[in-house]
Amino acid sequence: MDDFHYDGGGLRCEDVPLSEIAAGAGTPAYVYSHASLQRAYTELDEAFSGLDHLVCYAVKANGNLAVLRTLATLGAGADIVSGGELYRAMRAGFDPKKVVFAGVGKTEKELMSGLGERILLFNVESASELDLLDRICTRFGKQARVALRVNPDVDAETHEHITTGRGRDKFGIPADEALALAERIKNCKYVDLLGVHQHIGSQITKLAPFTEA
Repeated sequence: MDDFHYDGGGLRCEDVPLSEIAAGAGTPAYVYSHASLQRAYTELDEAFSGLDHLVCYAVKANGNLAVLRTLATLGAGADIVSGGELYRAMRAGFDPKKVVFAGVGKTEKELMSGLGERILLFNVESASELDLLDRICTRFGKQARVALRVNPDVDAETHEHITTGRGRDKFGIPADEALALAERIKNCKYVDLLGVHQHIGSQITKLAPFTEA
């Protein structure tokens, strides 16, 4: 079903003429279909119904608060990469226990904000980030849950500028260093390791790179 369609000589979104929206809101304008968002989320969520899972929306994809509120209401989690996105996620009504903080170069202030909201976990991108998070947690007596972002050295076969999982790419912890870093976490009183995180790129049209990773 396409919620954007031509009918009666004009383009409509969920049977609302876009000409009416343009007349009321002016142009240019962005128009999103609530029904399309709901259907896409539900289809993905139900595809994993046999597993313990959480579908997290990447806030960087679209930070429109109406879009975020729709997904939060449906039960989605939020994948964030900055303190600003954490702020937007909280304004939109996401449950902090469904927020995952990814992204390189997290600042001390951003880590403290995530700890303050008691988010689900941080995707730790490097040994230096783990050290910083451990120092903050120890200083303030706060517990942090983490996943280690491991670089699997896999070519996602996508555009050169958006592939992030090859060994020569600058993202993630090299696979041969990940186990040692996981062992270090055992000695961190306030940091708990929950799992492994991987992000090998965007606009991937084949399953094979995911299987290999």
